[in-house]
Amino acid sequence: MANISFRAPRFAPKAGQPFYQELTKRVNAYFAQNNLSPKGNVRLYVKTGVLIGGFLAAYLGLIIAAPAFKIAWMLWLALGLLTAAIGFNIMHDGAHGSFSKHNWLNEMAGHTVNFLGASILMWKTKHNTVHHTFTNIEGVDDDIDAGNLLRMAPSQEHLPIHRFQHLYFSALYALLYIYWVVFTDYKKYFTGMVGNVPIPKLTAFQHVSFWGWKALHLGLFVGLPMWKLGFLPWLGGFLLMGMVAGLVLSLVFQLAHVVTEASFSQYTHGEQMETEDEWAIHQIKTTANFATKSTFLTWFLGGLNFQVEHHLFPRISHIHYPNLAKIVKETCAEFDVTYTEFKTFASALKSHVQHLRHMGQLA
Repeated sequence: MANISFRAPRFAPKAGQPFYQELTKRVNAYFAQNNLSPKGNVRLYVKTGVLIGGFLAAYLGLIIAAPAFKIAWMLWLALGLLTAAIGFNIMHDGAHGSFSKHNWLNEMAGHTVNFLGASILMWKTKHNTVHHTFTNIEGVDDDIDAGNLLRMAPSQEHLPIHRFQHLYFSALYALLYIYWVVFTDYKKYFTGMVGNVPIPKLTAFQHVSFWGWKALHLGLFVGLPMWKLGFLPWLGGFLLMGMVAGLVLSLVFQLAHVVTEASFSQYTHGEQMETEDEWAIHQIKTTANFATKSTFLTWFLGGLNFQVEHHLFPRISHIHYPNLAKIVKETCAEFDVTYTEFKTFASALKSHVQHLRHMGQLA
């Protein structure tokens, strides 16, 4: 298998992209008519200050005050929630180049994920290149590949344990962040692959950067707090922080794609695949919004409850998604494209659980 080169799936090249062309024209007109930049603005930068300030305050509170665990657990919990929030709001926009019109600010925002223990180099290939292009294509999209523990797509192998996956999935999701930081980044680094997709060759500076950031995270979140708090209090707190971050991160991304209303397709390694739809329609068919009327969730999740808009326009900052959603809905209606939106977080979660249960029952 290793000697078979990756042949990227193609998106209905003969059909053109009439839907996306019209949608893009309308979105561009919106920004021009309102004299707006599609990048982040002062609202995003204020939120950035609040989230980073809160994270630093919680971290320094642990390291300087070194409180007993009956108090420290609350700081660890806050660090877990803020880790997810920084990922949603700052790193995510920065990695997509939508945080600012200045590339150096985008790089700084994107590199917050390095400070939090993961690698921006691995993330950009996994998320920006693979997931955003080949969403829900089993065999390419790494986000729907959980090994043998979860069956998320109809083409994946069914195992007896999957009958219970709708009961244990949350425990696995809670381990995502820790698994990501201590294992999957290194797996991608040493294999040079994200699933079947090769990672662009790293420069000497990128190799040094990868290991330097990993060492810094190890010192700040393992060595120093273990020294200040003791091994068991550190271990309990680190696990709490990691599991909270992992559960929140996993749920947000899974509720957007792994639901009963989303479509899935299969890629066979080494073969040329062509989808029935143009790229933009494929994105809409594989993506769902949820709880878009919730001001708090939209703020906390960095607009990732507007996943449809994000997948169509990843280089536009999330602060614009609520307004873009109106344009996308109208265009979808005109082109007879189904736009999936769950009114609440709970209804999206219900659909996700139903999908996992259905995948677990199929033989």
